[in-house]
Amino acid sequence: VFGFPMPSLPGVGTTGGFTYMLQDLEGGGLVQLAEIANSLISEANQDPAIAGARTTFRASVPQIFVDIDREQIKRTGTSMTSVFDTLQIYLGSLYVNDFTLFGRVFKVVAQADAEFRGEPSDINKLAVKGADGRMIPLGAVASLEEKLGPQNIIRFNMMPSVKVLGNPSSGHSSGEAMDAMEALSATSLPLSMSFAWSELSYQEKQAATGLAVIFVFAVLMVYLLLAAQYESWTLPISVCLSVPTALLGAVIAVKMRGMENNVYTQIGLILLVALSTKTAILLTEFASAQRKSGMSIFDSAVESVKLRFRAVLMTALSFILGVIPLLIASGAGSASRQILGTTVFGGMVAATLLSLIVVPMMYFVIQTISEKITSSPKVDEPVEDTGSAE
Repeated sequence: VFGFPMPSLPGVGTTGGFTYMLQDLEGGGLVQLAEIANSLISEANQDPAIAGARTTFRASVPQIFVDIDREQIKRTGTSMTSVFDTLQIYLGSLYVNDFTLFGRVFKVVAQADAEFRGEPSDINKLAVKGADGRMIPLGAVASLEEKLGPQNIIRFNMMPSVKVLGNPSSGHSSGEAMDAMEALSATSLPLSMSFAWSELSYQEKQAATGLAVIFVFAVLMVYLLLAAQYESWTLPISVCLSVPTALLGAVIAVKMRGMENNVYTQIGLILLVALSTKTAILLTEFASAQRKSGMSIFDSAVESVKLRFRAVLMTALSFILGVIPLLIASGAGSASRQILGTTVFGGMVAATLLSLIVVPMMYFVIQTISEKITSSPKVDEPVEDTGSAE
């Protein structure tokens, strides 16, 4: 008996965690497949990122094999269809019809009574009709054999497969648990075996590749908008380089609280792209204006920090203090609010403190390189009054 969490999205999977499909590529047999699956599960449960790896597949379930003598079937004049129908109806069931009585609808199902199908030997006593109309005991045309085998066979991608379920351990995300399973598969599986992700795990793998694209697209959009605003291709670079400082703070905050990298963390990271560049814009825009007024690049960078220091702290603190309720959230859905708040809180604290050093420094370096390449500093010269012509 084992417990498991409910799925994140009902209808996409049967349980929470991950769904791993072990596949037999060369048809080595179900016994070998079960042995490799159990060995893999044993190693997975020792990994710190995985908890509760398990499977319901068993290759040694007691079974009764009915060996039908086809030659005897021909001699008695019966048919294979009659034998199969007899086994299905008496041991399983067969829906016949419905009938209405006393204002209720009753279902008619044909099936042998429990006392006539409780033992394996009862199969031999079942009868099939021969060509001459006589009833022939099933034991005359079939023999029984006790053997071991799987209760059911799962085919995934048209190959015999074993479904392995598992959960991430405390402090680890499902993505980390899936990465750990992939690492174990690379070292433990023979060449005749492979694996694939199924259900919600497959969707998670498909969606994971889009995060990097979304993040890069967010930074690119910020860069293009700033390039249009400043009419410069180099000036926005110093603004965009403030994003890593926010990511550093977010990672440190999440790790300090023992939280995992899930979809709420990723939403917070996308949010930090805008929040961190907002602080950098306050410094870069003022430094650019100072440079155009005739200051040196170094003095422009230093002066922007001196004059905009209070504005940067006021805007940053208003947001940082505003997300504190998310950090200490409780009740239903508090886990999602806590990790989102932790991500943006840590990111903004780091972005605010480090940007006061990193952004002016990057402005000085990039602006110096830009002016050396173009050989023309963008300085607004004062207009000289030449007087009016007479």
